[in-house]
Amino acid sequence: MTRMSSHSPVHLVVGEDEFLAERATQAIIDQASPAAEVTVLRAGDVTEGELLQATSPSLFAQERVVVIKDTDLAGKEPTELLLQAAVDPAPGMTLVIVHSGKGRNKAYVPKFRKAAQVHEAGSLNQRERQSWVQNEFRRRGVRPTPDVVGALLESVGSDLRELASAIEQLIDDTSGDLTVSDVRAYYTGVAEVSGFDIADQAVTGRVDRALASTRRALQLGISPVAITAALANKIGDIAKLYQTRGNPDQIAREIGMHPFVAKKTMQIARNWSGDAVSRAVIIVARLDAEVKGQGGDPDFAVEDAVRRIAMLAR
Repeated sequence: MTRMSSHSPVHLVVGEDEFLAERATQAIIDQASPAAEVTVLRAGDVTEGELLQATSPSLFAQERVVVIKDTDLAGKEPTELLLQAAVDPAPGMTLVIVHSGKGRNKAYVPKFRKAAQVHEAGSLNQRERQSWVQNEFRRRGVRPTPDVVGALLESVGSDLRELASAIEQLIDDTSGDLTVSDVRAYYTGVAEVSGFDIADQAVTGRVDRALASTRRALQLGISPVAITAALANKIGDIAKLYQTRGNPDQIAREIGMHPFVAKKTMQIARNWSGDAVSRAVIIVARLDAEVKGQGGDPDFAVEDAVRRIAMLAR
């Protein structure tokens, strides 16, 4: 829920639900000019100097969106700097402050609220979740019956990211005239997720679905190495074909690819720029090293890489 009581270029996304916070943040970014420079910083990781530089007036006066995540983890001095930037934002800057509403500096939340447009991202209770699911269907032009909403919540659970992914999948796979049996069939099928399903969802920009599938795959014991290999394969195919035009059958023969795969990949690759392809190749190379023991948590690394690749595809 967003309270639009102010036209301030400062936004406070507050609450513990990570999915709602991500969605609210992305909506703010999407409202900015396509030419705007977007900077995302984690408050607990940046120095005061970096924070000051990010929130100071731009020498070139270009439009900017500065997103400060995990503000609840910041120390007192960075939080004071951020509050100062919120009260007196630099020209041309949209400032997005993401805060769980808890943590050691929760006393600052009311001060941020006074300076910003507020986007609530708190955890939902059961009744709110039911309303949220109904609204999620309606956003996509479908009016579900109460038994469908109930069956979906019973089958998928309370995680909003997974619910959003399930709703998108159900609408894609049916005419929108949903029944309880459709929901049951979907839930039976979602366990059969593979690294290639995840890679397909990521390179077509389906951020929420790709992340939900990744988490489900990891819970089911699919190896981070296997998911990484599927991502590398898919990004490699896009790198071969993003600048290619012509007959898919002929191109498939030239590069040793199945014609169906070549045709499908060429359609997807049209939405990719050279810069996005280069960045995706680097993400996959780093992920490969991380899941083979050169990084921290492989599960986190896979999720982060899937999210970043899916964002590049949008």
